[in-house]
Amino acid sequence: MSDIATAGDSAGTFPIPSGVFAETVNSVRHYTDRLFAFRMSRPASFRFRSGEFVMIGLPNAERPVFRAYSIASPSWDEELEFYSIKVPDGPLTEHLQKVQPGDTILMRKKPVGTLVHDALLGGERLYLFSTGTGIAPFASIIRDPETYERFAQVILIHTCRDAAELDYGHDLVAATRADPLVGEEATAQLVHYACTTREETERMGRITTLIGSGKLFDDLTVPPLNPETDRAMICGSMAMLKDVKTICEEAGLIEGSNSKPGQFVVERAFVD
Repeated sequence: MSDIATAGDSAGTFPIPSGVFAETVNSVRHYTDRLFAFRMSRPASFRFRSGEFVMIGLPNAERPVFRAYSIASPSWDEELEFYSIKVPDGPLTEHLQKVQPGDTILMRKKPVGTLVHDALLGGERLYLFSTGTGIAPFASIIRDPETYERFAQVILIHTCRDAAELDYGHDLVAATRADPLVGEEATAQLVHYACTTREETERMGRITTLIGSGKLFDDLTVPPLNPETDRAMICGSMAMLKDVKTICEEAGLIEGSNSKPGQFVVERAFVD
């Protein structure tokens, strides 16, 4: 479908910008009234590293709006998966949340991002700190065989307001542990730590509070962050990114990049 020159919806037909793929939505799942995921076809020529993001949009205007979305599928997947929040007045998400199988999604051809293995030094333990849809790039990371080759333990931490918002993460981890490619490694090495901040559940608390009190490490039966053994990837709300970055730095971890690998990395690209 990437070779067509136009694409459209009920509003009409519009030209596809140059340097853009036009792909087909294969499936959609709505998790809550605020969260949904969809899978679409993958261009044969498209390559990316697990954890990267791309700019996606809809063919609903002469100049379509593009926003950054982390690719939630691993680099070996035949489809591309995305996990999104629904924003009633968002320039893109207002319309994106209404997509159905068969609809067209526009995607720019260049993937980028810092939540990749190339930006991290090797270590014993990999923390994946996420809030809300910030779990999306880690959905890719935990399904990548390289993750389990580089780290003996992978700890996926996902914090949301309500229990229903954790369902994507629960489904993801279950599917990963059952996956023929990485299931054995994930079952042995992947730890899933999910908690809420508003709805009362068995496990509650903000990531920063859980780290500061030491409860996170007590629950996981691991020592506090240590630059000699621990590595971290961080994705979520702006406040959480800032606070967890500070925690990592105070623990002695050094931020890395694609050009200079370090002990933790932060993703700063967001959807509207």
